[in-house]
Amino acid sequence: MPNPENIEPHKFPKGVSGNPSGRPKESKNRNTTARIWLDTEENVKNPITKEESRLTQEDIMTLAMIKKARGGDVGAYKALLDSAYGSPKQFIEHTGEDGGPMKFEDLSKLSDDELRQRLATSRAAAAAIRERIDQPETGEE
Repeated sequence: MPNPENIEPHKFPKGVSGNPSGRPKESKNRNTTARIWLDTEENVKNPITKEESRLTQEDIMTLAMIKKARGGDVGAYKALLDSAYGSPKQFIEHTGEDGGPMKFEDLSKLSDDELRQRLATSRAAAAAIRERIDQPETGEE
């Protein structure tokens, strides 16, 4: 952890910016630069139609991914589908005991001793689970 004595002398005073002029207006961020280059056009042979076409770099790369996907590259296929339709959402369902609703307890009403006891019980349970996981399977039950 950093030593606060080393940090304090280098902090800016409240209300004072470390960069008062800000970033220059004419400077481009990476997003802008990437878009400029992706929009750059070039005469190339379209790998799908086999015809000479004027295509952007983005078009060329997308066609290359399509060609790879058509050749059986599952990663390229997935990237194309995610790009075209968005990646699928993963849902995680949280349920309580026997699939019922989760139960929550307000621990703020417990004393420090009660909290320590709960913590000790939880740690013991976690240790028991870790021990079971770490034991090699014998094949017998």
